[in-house]
Amino acid sequence: MAPRSGFSSRIGFIAAAAGSAVGLGNIWRFPYETGENGGAAFLLIYLICTILIGFPVMVGEISLGRNTLSNPYGAYKKIGGKTWGLVGLFGVIGGIMILSFYNVVAGWAFGYFVEMSTGDLIHQEHFGAFFGEYVADIGDNFLYSLIFMILTAFIVMRGVQKGIESASKILMPFLFVILIGLIVYSLTLEGAMEGVKFYLIPDFSKITLSTVYAAMGQAFFSLSLGMGALITYGSYIHKQENIISSAGIVTAADFTVAFLAGLLIFPLVFSQGQEPTAGPGLVFIALPGIFQAMGTTAGAIIGSGFFLLLCVAALTSTISILEIPVAYLVDEKKWDRKWVVIGLAGLIFLIGIPSMLSQGAVEIFSAGFMHYEGIDKSFLDVIDDVFNTVGLPLGGFLLTLFIAIKWKTSGMSQEILSGNPNYEGSFMQRFINAMIAIICPVILGVIVLLTILEKFVGVSLFS
Repeated sequence: MAPRSGFSSRIGFIAAAAGSAVGLGNIWRFPYETGENGGAAFLLIYLICTILIGFPVMVGEISLGRNTLSNPYGAYKKIGGKTWGLVGLFGVIGGIMILSFYNVVAGWAFGYFVEMSTGDLIHQEHFGAFFGEYVADIGDNFLYSLIFMILTAFIVMRGVQKGIESASKILMPFLFVILIGLIVYSLTLEGAMEGVKFYLIPDFSKITLSTVYAAMGQAFFSLSLGMGALITYGSYIHKQENIISSAGIVTAADFTVAFLAGLLIFPLVFSQGQEPTAGPGLVFIALPGIFQAMGTTAGAIIGSGFFLLLCVAALTSTISILEIPVAYLVDEKKWDRKWVVIGLAGLIFLIGIPSMLSQGAVEIFSAGFMHYEGIDKSFLDVIDDVFNTVGLPLGGFLLTLFIAIKWKTSGMSQEILSGNPNYEGSFMQRFINAMIAIICPVILGVIVLLTILEKFVGVSLFS
């Protein structure tokens, strides 16, 4: 059998892993979560949660992948047997379902980039109504989501080095260039400093249990943990790789992109006298209005740059999510990568069609598809709630239990020592072991329980 493929260099792995972490969670979700939860106060708690929860779980995922040289199912099965293998299989299925709706949202971003670039979007009068009509238009949704899936599949089909690694080395620097360029412009706008103050000067009176809960959920969502993406990527790295420093760089890159996204968006919002609490519609409804207020030419250029940024961030994540089930079928079934990618991309796109239709195109999939939490949910909402909002922290919770109970922190430490001989007996080892074995299972277990109560029972302890 041919040797298993892998990343050619440390920078290749870091670029790919950072790309996996960086996505719509950083540039779409993080700014609106920050705006709804008090600005700088939320940013501070988010940073703490990223370090205390996200970083140790990331180290655990990468270590497990490298130790077993396997996809999530194979990794859990090799150490824990077939029963634990079901945890990895849950991650594989979760990746398929998450990508099915994530690709739809990525299609919206791509469509908005096209609409802004052609000048159609900048001339709209009512952006809320336009967004509602746009996402209900199955023609545009189908086309742009299909293009996005084809591009994702093309990159993954080329393999780990020629596809994922090469694309990540281009896309991640490109993302930073666009982001920093837009920030420089936004900071020159009149009133921008009010946005900077809201974002960087914390009002500690706004820190509540709700703020902490939202920040913990955002940290986990943003880092793309819990579905096995970094187990998969970890299986492609060399034994001499320093897992601790690599995970640290990836975590820092993910936080940096989220931080910079806020530094871009809040000056834009405040420069036009808008409220930062627009929620999920901040990017697709509030920002186009802000771009329009800049003037036709400037607004179209800045708006196009922003939605291109959103597309690049989404693409780096769709690549890693698709690789999860691809690695599973290539490893476990020994199927040819090319046909696996084609088959999975087609299947996932088909699974995503109900999500595509759930924004008003077809009534049965739209609001009212399922009724819980006191409101009607669309098909996309339900898939998001089950596999993303609950599924990711549940996957992280099960990972920490697996390491603590089955693999043991000593097994994880032994793997980390390869490439990092100074890890033994260090403060970092004590910190990682304590977080993985004690703190993270408790915190993630609480997050899962509270999220289930909120999303499916309608009970919120923070309302």
